[in-house]
Amino acid sequence: MKSFKILVAVSVLALSATSAFAGGVGDQQYGSWGQPSQNDGGIGSHILNNQINLQNNWSNLNASVDTVGGDVVAQGSAGGNLIDITTMNNTRVFNNQIVGPDSNIGSNIRLDTNNVWGSVGIQNQVLCNGASVSTDPVLTAVQSNQECHAQDPYSSIKTNISNLAGNAVIQGSALGNSFEADSNAPNMPIFSRQLNNSGVVSNVNANIFNAGGSVGLSSSAIGNTSQIIHYNTN
Repeated sequence: MKSFKILVAVSVLALSATSAFAGGVGDQQYGSWGQPSQNDGGIGSHILNNQINLQNNWSNLNASVDTVGGDVVAQGSAGGNLIDITTMNNTRVFNNQIVGPDSNIGSNIRLDTNNVWGSVGIQNQVLCNGASVSTDPVLTAVQSNQECHAQDPYSSIKTNISNLAGNAVIQGSALGNSFEADSNAPNMPIFSRQLNNSGVVSNVNANIFNAGGSVGLSSSAIGNTSQIIHYNTN
């Protein structure tokens, strides 16, 4: 997301799990995953992604800024497993992402600013599992399994802003599993399974004094989110 723009697109996708998915709820056989079919003779892109995260992922940003002629921007992020796929041909994607129960994923931002002639933007995003697929072929087929067993994907923003000539935009978000797919392929079968077994927390604490522009605050905590776009091919 670009600075000073807030875009929250949330949709719920409920699809039954197929035999290609790795185990069931609570299954601790990390990495077990059905192998892709080779019936197409190997034409196009075959992507098999298997990501397992069993450790902590944590980010801390602490800053104090005084008397600035321009803008002040602070960004923090933490993630378990992420993949971004872009192709221009027939594509088959088999995606398996698992974060284990002993993992802690979080990001803290503490920012104090005073006497800012421009604007202040603060963004903090925490994501357990994220997958994005974008293709422009005749066939796009995706099987995706995402499991977040982390203790608590956690996002925290604490800020004091005073004497600001411009705008102040503050956004915090925490997500368990995120899946996005877009294609103009005539055929686009997608099987998506998302399991969130974690507490998802987003906290924003802000004190803003003497702002010359607008003030926008946003905080969101989401377990599972999916967005699928199938363009018109007529």
